[in-house]
Amino acid sequence: MTRSLRSLRDIAVALSVLTIPSYAQEIVEETDPESIYLQYCAACHGRNLEGVNAGPLIKEDWTYGRNPAQMYRAIMYGIPGTDMVAWSAVLNERQGRALRDYIIEKQTVPPNNEREVLPRFELADRVLKIDNLTSGGPIDTPWSIEFVDERRILVSERSGALRWIVDGELQSQAVQGTPDPLLYGTSGYMDLAIDPDYERNGWVYLAYSHGLEDRDERSVPGMTKIVRARIDENRWIDEQTLFEASPENYVASGGRWGCRLLFDRDDYLYFSIGDMGLNDDVQRLSKPVGKWFRIHKDGSIPQDNPFVGTPGALPQIFTIGNRNGQGIAQHPETGELWATDHGPMGGDELNVLVNGANYGWPLASYGIDYSGEIVTELTEFEGAVQPITYWTPSPALAAAEFYQGDLFPDWKGSLLVTALAFEEIKRLEIEGHRVVSEEIILKGMGRVRDVKIGSDGSIYAALNRPDAIIRITLGD
Repeated sequence: MTRSLRSLRDIAVALSVLTIPSYAQEIVEETDPESIYLQYCAACHGRNLEGVNAGPLIKEDWTYGRNPAQMYRAIMYGIPGTDMVAWSAVLNERQGRALRDYIIEKQTVPPNNEREVLPRFELADRVLKIDNLTSGGPIDTPWSIEFVDERRILVSERSGALRWIVDGELQSQAVQGTPDPLLYGTSGYMDLAIDPDYERNGWVYLAYSHGLEDRDERSVPGMTKIVRARIDENRWIDEQTLFEASPENYVASGGRWGCRLLFDRDDYLYFSIGDMGLNDDVQRLSKPVGKWFRIHKDGSIPQDNPFVGTPGALPQIFTIGNRNGQGIAQHPETGELWATDHGPMGGDELNVLVNGANYGWPLASYGIDYSGEIVTELTEFEGAVQPITYWTPSPALAAAEFYQGDLFPDWKGSLLVTALAFEEIKRLEIEGHRVVSEEIILKGMGRVRDVKIGSDGSIYAALNRPDAIIRITLGD
């Protein structure tokens, strides 16, 4: 790889964040939001928000502003990859919030994160039927879905519960005796995995945010923990800890916990931990943040892990430089591990994980921070692996799964990836290490956290806002 050093102007061009127009170079002193809008926004979005050179601002489908916080961020820091500029150069925080509130007040349907699970979704060449498997009872922020057998699905709720779906119906009673997670922000229960030899040993694997104290507060240090247990008569028993960081590596007020789990064909267990907001620790081998890990199913260390024997390094590490791994799937033919990395504002990545590789974060990135600040002036550096592809703006990638079912035979071999902010399931056609096409096969029904394939080829997905587990089949 060659070293690529960019000026701030180059960064702006690369992210398609346009320069503030010349008429808006001076700091705004105006306090009336309507006057601010008319002077600086109306030329593109129309005097009455009807849209002129840019899209209208009175609408129901807010791709980049589903809530007031997202809308404020778009106004002040722009939207990488679009013509929306960053207005923080001329507007202060109070003016930005006032402008946002003015736009919201003009809406017939105010922007929000709530969506409705519809019974069908139309593609260009087919209609998909959508069944809501949780319509008969509430489910709280489902994070992971795992098939135990053809009749039973186990679901993790981020708030700290495991629930069964049996024969397509959500069971009312949660599994008893499961561990208590540290709960604030995006913490809680995350991914599940079922032991490849589950019929014989009954092991269920769980990733969750573990706190050093029994209080759900940001001040309590926490870290992602991996455990396994069995479920007997709906009780969590025989729990074993497979990975637990040392107390000095726990993080107060952390975020971006990971964590996706995968058993590969050789029964290695992979899991991710995000950067927890600690950029300086991601490239350090002694720190657990910003990495993918590999262990045996009992928690022991594979001796061909890349940093076994390296002084001070965590021997479970498989790759480094990963901001927040949210999805992983094994290619059905090559056996390669394809993983999504949830980027900042811009720069969501799709990578192929290689033993010992460095994926660059935070020294190289195609995104900028949520605050609008530049994280790094590099998109690549010597020794870092470039992504297979990346997305700017960020759809907020989550789960990944290769489709191998018979219900949609022309989709076989496609990689399905889910998106939270864009509320999508993307179908990516892969040739070698290239994404040759992308099709959106579901959109606008909620934040898609997980995706799995049923034995009959049906596609199952976990949605947040609204919280639901859905099954996607071929419609009429």
